[in-house]
Amino acid sequence: MSSIVRAHDVAYAYLQHGYGLPTVSLDVAAGEAVLIAGPSGSGKSTLARCLSGLIPHLYRGELSGDVWLDDLPTSTTPLWRLAERAGLVFQNPSAQMLTVTAEEEIVFGLENLGLSPSVVEERLEAALRRFALVRFRQRSPQTLSGGEQQKLALAAITARQPPVLILDEPLSMLDSTASMDLVAHLADLARSGTAVIVCEHRAQYLRTIPELRTVQLNGSTPTPLAPPADIAGSSSAAPHASPFTLTVSGLSVTLGGRPVLRDLSFSAQSGHVLAIVGRNGVGKTTLLRALTGLETHRGQITVDGERPDLGMVFQNPDLQLFNATVREEILYRLEDPNLERYAWLTAVLGLSRYDQTPPLLLSEGEKKRLALAVTLMRAPRHGVLLDEPALGQDARHKEILMRLAHTLANTGQLVVLTTHDLSLAAQADRLLILGQDGFVADGPPHDVLQHDAPWAEVGLRVPPWVVSA
Repeated sequence: MSSIVRAHDVAYAYLQHGYGLPTVSLDVAAGEAVLIAGPSGSGKSTLARCLSGLIPHLYRGELSGDVWLDDLPTSTTPLWRLAERAGLVFQNPSAQMLTVTAEEEIVFGLENLGLSPSVVEERLEAALRRFALVRFRQRSPQTLSGGEQQKLALAAITARQPPVLILDEPLSMLDSTASMDLVAHLADLARSGTAVIVCEHRAQYLRTIPELRTVQLNGSTPTPLAPPADIAGSSSAAPHASPFTLTVSGLSVTLGGRPVLRDLSFSAQSGHVLAIVGRNGVGKTTLLRALTGLETHRGQITVDGERPDLGMVFQNPDLQLFNATVREEILYRLEDPNLERYAWLTAVLGLSRYDQTPPLLLSEGEKKRLALAVTLMRAPRHGVLLDEPALGQDARHKEILMRLAHTLANTGQLVVLTTHDLSLAAQADRLLILGQDGFVADGPPHDVLQHDAPWAEVGLRVPPWVVSA
């Protein structure tokens, strides 16, 4: 079987910090599905850029080896010709949004292929239905949730029907039901002859694709990670806080004339880790933004009658990183920084080697951990809000993340995280399911995961490996 994608001894180093992709060779045939696995920072995104031709055309660095797409050498073939053969869905979907409506986002790529209006219309409608985007067709992509943006990016690329489909963490922002639906669609594409290449940490979902082949990347000179046991025993985690209760009463938020949260009420005790799950677009991010005061809302959010002091790590870390180096980012505007705490945070979060690296050059997972370090360095009094903290994180980093969350809780802080990774949510002290009309379940994760009714009510499927864990 001839290969439609060929990579021979390909390696890449980014000009700014010298890290990137260690030498790898890869052949992928039409109709084959390949999982690119590896720890955070091992080069998965860099390999995706090499295979699609974005490297070397759009990135500055040192490339060695050769890549061919359908017998076209990517290094000398114009990017527009490569785009006809390979579609790439970015790890950060907002980075590839170009138009003012969801419909135009899909049509843009189709029209660039020179398709007839009737074919464009047919593929547009099919893509909107496939990814449950019909009601968003006139919405600006920038007003969609992270998961909805990810669906839109997938719809726009797959509508073009490229013979090679390269997906960088396509499940990272999708809820469990949307993830299962996407994997089934990828299996159909492979059966129809599309070469499907997926870089993904949530590999359990992909195991249902027949004859899936796994290529493991191990990276180069990885940063040693702190053993999880060492995190709990550190005095650098956070200063101890006095017990408190966060009270939310009658919380309502309206965005663009449409209600997102309606009369939501709940309370949370300090010293706990809360996980909030729900379908894409149900309002999880909006809830966190309201809790930290970033979103205009009605209702009351108080701790002992006052506004809570909560730090927040955004779903898209690009929105809160703006300094020249990692060190400057973490220490920004701290008059007398605790450098022992700085050293501990960068070591625990695997950022020590990037001290002088520009933040936006990090991988998505590394940027996410940097945003967490920035927030924790400021030691908010009542706790932290983590919006999709598992994005871009491998199993080891997720383990460290949850150990860190519980360590913060043990100091008396409140940790609230939203996530689509139900394996992560199962490790919290309390699990809440958010539906269109409020919370439909609330309790210890083991109990909530064992009851089918609330999951069915919000349209979520619990993967079998979560229940059996």
